[in-house]
Amino acid sequence: MSETNPAAASEVAAPHRYTAAMAAEIEARWQDFWDADGTYGAPNPKGDLAGGQGTVAKPKKFVMDMFPYPSGAGLHVGHPLGYIATDVYARFQRMTGHNVLHTLGFDAFGLPAEQYAVQTGTHPRVSTEANMENMKSQLRRLGLGHDKRRSFATIDPEYYKWTQWIFLQIFNSWYDHEAGKARPISELVDRFESGERPVPGHTRAWSELSEAEKADVLGEFRLAYASDAPVNWCPGLGTVLANEEVTADGRSERGNFPVFKAKLRQWNMRITAYADRLLEDLQELDWPEAIKLQQRNWIGRSEGARVDFPIDGERITVFTTRPDTLFGATYMVLAPEHPLVEKFTPAAWPEGTHEVWTGGHATPGEAVAAYRAQAASKSDVERQAEAKDKTGVFIGAYATNPVNGERIPVFIADYVLMGYGTGAIMAVPAHDTRDFEFARAFELPVNCVVEPSDGRGPDTSTWDDAFVSYDAKIVNSTGEGVSLDGLGIVDAKARITEWLERSGTGEGTVNFRLRDWLFSRQRYWGEPFPIVYDEDGIAHALPESMLPLELPEVEDYSPRTFDPDDADTQPETPLSRNEDWVNVTLDLGDGRGPRAFRRETNTMPNWAGSCWYELRYLDPHNSEQLVDPEIERYWMGPREGRPHGGVDLYVGGAEHAVLHLLYARFWSKVLYDLGHVSSAEPFHKLFNQGMIQAYVYRDSRGIAVPAAEVEERDGAYYYQGEKVSRLLGKMGKSLKNAVTPDEICDEYGADTLRLYEMAMGPLDVSRPWDTRAVVGQFRLLQRLWRNIVDEATGEVTVSDAEPDEETLRALHKAIDGVRGDLEGMRFNTAIAKITELNNHLTKAGGAVPRSVAEPLVLMAAPLAPHIAEELWRRLGHTDSVVHQDFPVADPAYVVDETVTCVVQVKGKVKARLEVSPSISDEELEKAALTDEKVVAALGGAGIRKVIVRAPKLVNIVPA
Repeated sequence: MSETNPAAASEVAAPHRYTAAMAAEIEARWQDFWDADGTYGAPNPKGDLAGGQGTVAKPKKFVMDMFPYPSGAGLHVGHPLGYIATDVYARFQRMTGHNVLHTLGFDAFGLPAEQYAVQTGTHPRVSTEANMENMKSQLRRLGLGHDKRRSFATIDPEYYKWTQWIFLQIFNSWYDHEAGKARPISELVDRFESGERPVPGHTRAWSELSEAEKADVLGEFRLAYASDAPVNWCPGLGTVLANEEVTADGRSERGNFPVFKAKLRQWNMRITAYADRLLEDLQELDWPEAIKLQQRNWIGRSEGARVDFPIDGERITVFTTRPDTLFGATYMVLAPEHPLVEKFTPAAWPEGTHEVWTGGHATPGEAVAAYRAQAASKSDVERQAEAKDKTGVFIGAYATNPVNGERIPVFIADYVLMGYGTGAIMAVPAHDTRDFEFARAFELPVNCVVEPSDGRGPDTSTWDDAFVSYDAKIVNSTGEGVSLDGLGIVDAKARITEWLERSGTGEGTVNFRLRDWLFSRQRYWGEPFPIVYDEDGIAHALPESMLPLELPEVEDYSPRTFDPDDADTQPETPLSRNEDWVNVTLDLGDGRGPRAFRRETNTMPNWAGSCWYELRYLDPHNSEQLVDPEIERYWMGPREGRPHGGVDLYVGGAEHAVLHLLYARFWSKVLYDLGHVSSAEPFHKLFNQGMIQAYVYRDSRGIAVPAAEVEERDGAYYYQGEKVSRLLGKMGKSLKNAVTPDEICDEYGADTLRLYEMAMGPLDVSRPWDTRAVVGQFRLLQRLWRNIVDEATGEVTVSDAEPDEETLRALHKAIDGVRGDLEGMRFNTAIAKITELNNHLTKAGGAVPRSVAEPLVLMAAPLAPHIAEELWRRLGHTDSVVHQDFPVADPAYVVDETVTCVVQVKGKVKARLEVSPSISDEELEKAALTDEKVVAALGGAGIRKVIVRAPKLVNIVPA
């Protein structure tokens, strides 16, 4: 047999060897045990998840992964990287005395399931639940220690009941800037009714306003409000998109369809009210600086002034960060979507209009309409691109510069966005590059008001570009009642701002790049809004007793889509076609009895459910409250060093830097202001894992070919005999380079996959997948097994003998290093230290002392839990390894008895000395100079200098 099949002979000779088949049996058995035993259940201080006596006296640790979406394609080996990492960390925290909450739910609403339903006729819930079951099975096989009692999906009505409830808290709130927090809208109504606060836009008392007028006033304050606003309309998808869902080239992130600007009535979240707090509270968060910077840039705080430019008896308001350059404003630009454009556009061109200003159109109306259509086809990113060719058109009207009374023309141009500032700018072409380019294109004046310090003269006709400086003197800036000449920019800003406020033409203010969050989607597969409209179109909140408002069954899941290039279309939602659901008679409990209402037919965006899911993990079966306050305080409440509270560790991709993280922070702050939670921030510590990449192979047509079938020959790559290119990129089914975790588990076992993914490199760095390298970690586990279990008999081989000093030092150095590495999430170096210790035991030969074997198994347990659990039981223990104490190093064995000191003469190594780590410089110098090899190297020469760096280096410079 051995001659014909050596592998088979080996199996017979070693029937208890750790193989893939044995790994599969061990892993399935322990996964069943953990489920039955409830090993990973984290006790709450109260409620149906409360633990036994004293269990919550332990310090808590709340560890979270970013919400996964259950894809029909299942997982590839890149997906579990973060899940394995948090599992290792959570297991280590349990072993260091913490009560660890670690679970995983599913973010299951959204476009992919709906598109699949449209294509197949399968209800989105059916396909989504099937995908979740497949993903649960794959994740279970990895041995992830999740508290399954706490898992849920956002599509569960008992979950989205509370998503709808939170929406209503936001709808029924306003931001009190004096108090710096959100308050119930009822308090604002009380102020209006009492006359304590004047009713904006009305001279009549609150009681004299109609219901519609009152609703309009409150709509200007509510944190969730509906408004007619410019939106990103995608006819190809049949829905509007948030700015963040539109690519840089003006197309939908999903589907790659053209996106146009349109005006629609949509729900919005007034996240801008929290701009300052969202900025300030970043300081206390333990997040990567790159993520903080992205959030700061997205919020975009800037200080400046609001300036009013009179026009036809009214005014155009601009925001500028450089009010000191006001005397240099020679024209104005409005965003094409600005609501005042039509109002100020005359029927005919004013006398003397420059031909280049008209765009070749006969009337201002025609010019404006044509340019608006052109601008609507571009994304905000495209419009702000630093292109040299500036486009625009004169609207046929002039405004007045308030500081000098000069009439300046008003244009529309796509480089000005309605979503930033006021949607209007004063153009100072001498000192702004984009304005300079526009002025040159449209033959507009360029007036220098900041003295150039780069050698150019004051004659702007000779300039090639604007002069932009924040460290120069103001010139040519004297008008009636104010002069800025000779002032530095800081002083000039202060003086002009004071003048604007004194003259009633402006005021100092702060502006933000952040825009309110567009919260409507024209989809079916999303949370219904708990809002109904009466016959006057007034929005009413459903009472809490009517929640959850469940999605109705519909025959057609798809919104009406259109020709992707047809911007002149309007959304039609799937829910709007269900007349029996839309038109209802309800008693809202407001004392007015049953009335006819029309339901909101948009649904919430897919971000809604992920804005608060960390709270549901805490108290998942509470049907009476969002979360019990005591439970929330225990897991999320403020602690020393984390004044805003939040999850202890949140792991996920850096691609969520703005969208999800900013939205979740906003919801947390509203709930905190209203007293529903004690944590003002959702996530205290954020860690961004890298990406597992894979090689993509493409043929001469650029088509991806199956990576597994590519052959390497002489440094080149071939697929079916044809040479192909190779490039490192993402892993995915469409790129034909995906490797599933199931494949690796079948060939080596889950513990091997876990070790390999953690050993590939630092967790926050992307790394290439190499299936051939997986076997290295499999061999580590085989050696670990072999050091404890006899492969022939299956008997445990450890001894009760005391380890020698060298082994003790190797053990305690490993314990010290692995403990620090696991705490710091340096899993690759922790594995290296375990490997080093295991190799030491292998080389030492003989039976491994029990006092070394057991801590070795405990160190491996967070990383390879199945084999660790098995070995722990075989070592005679009856309780799970999961809750054992992690080993503690003896400091006496961590410090080396001796270290190697290198002795150099003329920069060349001449001797190596074994010395005490605590040796002094003087002692080390004496030892080096008397060493026989050093004496021989010096050859009797004198010594000019001796450089000592105890205990590791002596450098001798001969005379």
